[in-house]
Amino acid sequence: MTSVQPSYGPAAGRPQFSAQTLWAGGFASALVAALIALVGVLIFRGVFDIPVLAPERDGVWGGSSTVGYMIAAAVGALLATGLAHLLLLSTPRAMRFFSWIVGLATAAAAIAPFATDADMSSKVATGIINLVIGIAILSLVSAVARSAVARGVNELG
Repeated sequence: MTSVQPSYGPAAGRPQFSAQTLWAGGFASALVAALIALVGVLIFRGVFDIPVLAPERDGVWGGSSTVGYMIAAAVGALLATGLAHLLLLSTPRAMRFFSWIVGLATAAAAIAPFATDADMSSKVATGIINLVIGIAILSLVSAVARSAVARGVNELG
């Protein structure tokens, strides 16, 4: 008599992972993403005098738009963590799909400023900041997910 393997769980090729490790790293990644947004605004607005997201009258630190940009970057990292969690639960080769999805979202975020009527220097500055944020989220959440999978395997064995 042959046994039928279930189409879910570890037998189906989905790794076991530590959700606690994944989300702890996801929150740390969110903090890094928010700080990249802040540093990017400081560099472009403060050093190069290029407006990013808000008019120059808001000063080097900017106004609420800088805080909003930081929050959006942090939320992006948390969404990426949620996506990694969902894919690890449901998808074979989860991190390959994760990389493609986050990579394409990063490309869209880097290109999006060029669809506005802003000055070219502002478009370039915002696109660069978005690109760096996306690369950081992709690399950090991917590394955290790999660590979470390794921890999950160690907890089982």
